[in-house]
Amino acid sequence: MKHRTPHRTGAKGPDELRQQIEHARHQLGGTVAQLVGKADVKGRARVRAADLRDKAGAMTVQLRAGAAQAGHAVQGKAAQAGHAVQGKAAHAGHAVQGRMADVGHAVQGRVGHAGHTAQGRAAAVQGRAMQVLVRLRRPAVIAGVAGVAAAVAAGVARMRRR
Repeated sequence: MKHRTPHRTGAKGPDELRQQIEHARHQLGGTVAQLVGKADVKGRARVRAADLRDKAGAMTVQLRAGAAQAGHAVQGKAAQAGHAVQGKAAHAGHAVQGRMADVGHAVQGRVGHAGHTAQGRAAAVQGRAMQVLVRLRRPAVIAGVAGVAAAVAAGVARMRRR
């Protein structure tokens, strides 16, 4: 315990003595209050427990808010990733679709060319057959070959339309 006033040998008068007594009472009252507070272990424990409950409650609120915020952030990032994947898949699908259209056109062109070639060869065969038949001069054979040649030409024309 510290004294705020230096020790004196005596008071200079009754008023000063009263002031010193009042000061000593005040100091003793504060000291007694401190001793009572320190001696009240149950009361201090209650106060400490209440403080800890308040801190735990505040920390719980902070943790819940942080978890909710993290959940929203993760949800947003997942949505962005999903949209990015969806966009890339659509782009890849369009690229494949375009490539298949190109391949289809190329095949169609080759089939058309092959049809023209086959038709030209069929016409050449028909013309050659007609020349042979004319030399042979057999009308029945000429008519039969002409029919076969017409059927071949019609088949080739059907193939070209497909």
